[in-house]
Amino acid sequence: MMKSKKMLREILADGGSVVLPTETVYGLFAKALDESAVNHVYKLKNRPRDKAMNLNVSSYEDILSYSKEQPDYLKKIYDAFLPGPLTIILKANDKVPRWINSGLATVGFRLPDHPVTRELIQAEGPLIGPSANKSGKASGRYFDQIRDQFDFQVTGYQDDAALLGVDSTILDLSVSPARILRQGKITKEDILAALPELTIE
Repeated sequence: MMKSKKMLREILADGGSVVLPTETVYGLFAKALDESAVNHVYKLKNRPRDKAMNLNVSSYEDILSYSKEQPDYLKKIYDAFLPGPLTIILKANDKVPRWINSGLATVGFRLPDHPVTRELIQAEGPLIGPSANKSGKASGRYFDQIRDQFDFQVTGYQDDAALLGVDSTILDLSVSPARILRQGKITKEDILAALPELTIE
């Protein structure tokens, strides 16, 4: 059963998790700064605890708030591709709790380009939002199949038609030269066309 935005906000505020569309696949979202909410998502997904979560945020200022030693070209990357199917890795500052990034020195940032999901992130974020699937399974593309996979323990907002079905590109900006850790919708050529001065390993 699909819930209203008001009900989804209430679930998130109460420490629950909800399935929401991005522009790529569905994510399983919960409040990032609520340790029990994050633990619940790890348990639902059977996700290894050493596999870090990303922060889903709603603005460039949010990225600055949870990172440090940002490269000079970060704003240019943001303006060119975000919100959109790009995850960027930056060095984490001390505001990022260990249950998000598994104690790593870095953290990933995501700004999904779906109006409902963006609205909920802005209202309740930052949120974690790993792909809505059991660990090791294909990323969630169809809302009803996701609910079935999770034995109907989750609900959310359905919009199958909005999804590309391709995961986001992961670009590591914590190192120099930058590295693409996962090739998704946005290609190396797309990035270099927007930032010809950038070197990507």
